[in-house]
Amino acid sequence: MAVLPIQPTPFFADKNRAFWYLQSAGWAGAMVLRAAQGIANGQPVSFLMVVVVATIAGYSASLIMAVIYRFLINRRPLVTWGVTGIVLIIMSAISSFIDAMVWTIYRPESEITITGFALGTMYLNLTLLGAWSALYYAINFFLQVEEQADQLMRLENQATSAQLAMLRYQLNPHFLFNTLNSISTLVLLKQTEPANAMLSRLSSFLRYTLVNEPTGRVTVAQEVETLKLYLDIEKMRFEDRLRAFFEVDNAAKEGLLPSLLLQPLVENAIKYAVTPQESGADIHVIAQLIGQTLRITVSDTGPGLQKKGGQNMMKSANDVPYEGASTGVGLANIRDRLSQAYGEDHKFDTRSSPEGGFSVIIEIPFETREQRQLT
Repeated sequence: MAVLPIQPTPFFADKNRAFWYLQSAGWAGAMVLRAAQGIANGQPVSFLMVVVVATIAGYSASLIMAVIYRFLINRRPLVTWGVTGIVLIIMSAISSFIDAMVWTIYRPESEITITGFALGTMYLNLTLLGAWSALYYAINFFLQVEEQADQLMRLENQATSAQLAMLRYQLNPHFLFNTLNSISTLVLLKQTEPANAMLSRLSSFLRYTLVNEPTGRVTVAQEVETLKLYLDIEKMRFEDRLRAFFEVDNAAKEGLLPSLLLQPLVENAIKYAVTPQESGADIHVIAQLIGQTLRITVSDTGPGLQKKGGQNMMKSANDVPYEGASTGVGLANIRDRLSQAYGEDHKFDTRSSPEGGFSVIIEIPFETREQRQLT
């Protein structure tokens, strides 16, 4: 189903235009009601001229009041409401005096004096302009609250973006150091082809981290390709000891996730599963679509949470498992990024068995690029 590229414009997006719409509609409605009341009371059609003149007087008075109120609205409450009351009484008196003059011209035979008629209609103009003043302040106070809420939301979004950027740029310096050290060793051994290949893959990987926005999202397929590029670099160091396997459902390939979300998980698996074992370890990356949930599992065949001698790596239940204190990037980083990106609408679990092996399971809402553009 095609979606029209037309977005509704909020009524108060242009405050000046909204004011004139409301101003004209309000006074037109007041004029119609006043005219209907006069005709219902037996007044002739010529009475409409009196109503039109009275409406113009009230319309003009409200414009003057709008200019004054604009300067009063952000003053101290005592000043705002005190001056507003004085202005309201003065403008109501002027409108009533104009109404009285028009009435005496319309009914010269009337025994009611201008002063008497003005005092008689004072309550009507006071009520009408008082209601206008209340609406003016109510609408403007509402717009100010909305503007402050929007500004607060923008600041929160900026803070979230900055936090995500900081987390994304926390690349493990050990990876970069080890890679450059391996390239240096290959150069010293005059193994230029492997050194060039490793350098080329490193530059491609770093280029990817710079090209993609730190707060942006990529598809599962793109994230897997980046992981393969990263693993190609590490395989030149560990050779057959590092064995990586990918199982990605076709339905899950277009799902979006924060860029480089899985790289720290694979890096931890290499550090704690591949490095300490002479035989190396297997690393499995599995992506599945379960209903409207994207589930990603990163597991390895390393020693799990157990150290040598059977001692558990976690000192307490609050410790982050399977993560060294000096890594800088790891499971805590992933948790923070998921919280920033999805709030409570995600799941992050770690599992380990006594026989060995460690798994990290991430579940996030499934969303494609097309769905994200529509929202």
